[in-house]
Amino acid sequence: MLEGLPSGEMDMKKIIIVDDHSLFREGIKLLIENEGLGIVIAEAENGQAFLDLLEKHDPDLVIMDIEMPVMGGLEATRKAREISPDIKILTLTMLSDRANYFDMVNAGSMGFVLKTSGKREFEKAIKAVLNGDTYFSNELLRQIIVNIKTEQSDASQQFPGNEFELSEKEYEVLRLFCEGLTASEIADRIFRSVKTVEAHRSSLLKKTNTKNTINLVLFAIKSNLVDI
Repeated sequence: MLEGLPSGEMDMKKIIIVDDHSLFREGIKLLIENEGLGIVIAEAENGQAFLDLLEKHDPDLVIMDIEMPVMGGLEATRKAREISPDIKILTLTMLSDRANYFDMVNAGSMGFVLKTSGKREFEKAIKAVLNGDTYFSNELLRQIIVNIKTEQSDASQQFPGNEFELSEKEYEVLRLFCEGLTASEIADRIFRSVKTVEAHRSSLLKKTNTKNTINLVLFAIKSNLVDI
């Protein structure tokens, strides 16, 4: 409950943590509140318990585990988006999870961070999703790339030419998104404004018929549009 909180805390971002391990939830809560990233207004041990919380809470961010008893993160994310279409969800995962990240993205997840990530990466992921950006753990991206490359035949690994008519700058921006950089980091890297990077991203989404940055990244990797 938020009643009785100091006014400064009332202005902070409201976060719900959904994970079936209480010690892990406590660790994330301490990180969030000690670093001033927001305030944890509720916790849930599974997806169903989280959906019950949505009846009385309106979080700015949900940090969601994938594999949980009763109801997992995929189903909970889908149902949460039906209840609150604009809800921001950051997914927690392990490299050992047998998750379909394409399904999680389509369900509405805006980012993925490994449970084994360090403090700084957790901070970066939380800030990115709270700001409306997307986030993908670099280590997880590398694992997804390895898995996709292993599954593909030699014939499918050929670059598909200029089928999508990407400009040289669009290709550069796409490659940097696939390396896990945010729009602001890409702007710094290519010495352009964030507005310019956003314009390239909009063009890339349109040309590839993808709906957001994570969809774009996964599509680009699966289609061998980039070599990373």
